[in-house]
Amino acid sequence: MVSKLTQDPHSTRDGEREKVLEVAIGREVRAFRRQQEITVAELSQITGLSIGMLSKIENGNTSPSLTTLQLLANALSVPLTSFFRRFEESRQAVHTKSGEGVSIDREGTRAHHQYNLLGHIGSNGSGVIVEPYLITLTAESDVFPTFQHGGIETIYMLEGEVDYRHGDDVYALKAGDTLFFDADAPHGPEKLVSLPARYLSVISYPQNT
Repeated sequence: MVSKLTQDPHSTRDGEREKVLEVAIGREVRAFRRQQEITVAELSQITGLSIGMLSKIENGNTSPSLTTLQLLANALSVPLTSFFRRFEESRQAVHTKSGEGVSIDREGTRAHHQYNLLGHIGSNGSGVIVEPYLITLTAESDVFPTFQHGGIETIYMLEGEVDYRHGDDVYALKAGDTLFFDADAPHGPEKLVSLPARYLSVISYPQNT
């Protein structure tokens, strides 16, 4: 079964700085309006701007004047400069070369489970923290099928074979297999079938947790 994606992973943004600014402003206007539980119709009444114009602003389809932005700022009780916050944010990238991942001990890590953190970006505009790990299991590694933590986790097997438990189910994971799951349920390797085993583990969770 093929599901239609709600986002186009190959979409590109207009390279013009003005268009990026319009989108950033629109996102902030919508975010502030929703935070205050104000409908578009209500904001239209407060500001005197038409519903159609507000829709264009929130979707980044028009460039609002400073007068219009001041009307919106007053109506939403926020500083005018707050609309430019997302546009001014820096966008980070982390390049980790082969073999240079940081070896760490995660909370609950069992003996001889080697975790290499492949990159980390802290507080960011997406509101999501993502932690990518390269995990290596050897003959000295313990089995431990009861890890629990918040967020969503994706495992992609690179080599070896592991019987991996999630809740009441056990999955035989081989090279090329993927397991995507709610990490709040007990999970972890229950049987090390073929070693060494290596897999990518990508954990994502809201940054306010």
